[in-house]
Amino acid sequence: MVAVIRDNQDPRQAEEFLDELEFLAETADIVSVKRFTQRLPQPSARIYVGPGKLEEIAGYCREQQIDVVIFDDELSPSQTRNIEKAMPCRILDRTRLILDIFMSRAQTAYAKTQVQLANYEYMLPRLSGMWTHLERQRGGTGTRGGAGEREIETAVSSVTGSPNSRRICRKSTVRWPCSARTAVRWCVWRW
Repeated sequence: MVAVIRDNQDPRQAEEFLDELEFLAETADIVSVKRFTQRLPQPSARIYVGPGKLEEIAGYCREQQIDVVIFDDELSPSQTRNIEKAMPCRILDRTRLILDIFMSRAQTAYAKTQVQLANYEYMLPRLSGMWTHLERQRGGTGTRGGAGEREIETAVSSVTGSPNSRRICRKSTVRWPCSARTAVRWCVWRW
């Protein structure tokens, strides 16, 4: 687990936040092995912690064969990409961990839909760096943009075009005529 203690923050408060994060990790069946903290005025916009601390964490993960590193704050998409380049294991932030817990615990269709919506909203800004493995592919006649553009567009449209990604849901009743004399009421969900 990794946390930044800001200059104006009490170290005991940071420990409480890490205790809570450890509890969340245990809920997700992740065993906490070690905590890394660093005092900074604010987290680094590039890699969340300083470069020396990131090397220390990566070295520890290699030595101990750690599977997951959890960061106490929500990481930006660029922070996540930069950290993943240096780390030999999976990276989670607090938000991703909470979403994973909710995904594993949701049982009703409504709850699963709400968690899926939250997951889509979390993943949407993080899609841009996911197709770097296609950089060497070049399009043929009539293509525009860079490599992997079609896959990115498909992923974005699957997230934004999904009925589950709509925020406002209204239940309305409409009449559907079955014959000239009778009408059947249907319950329709409008997204």
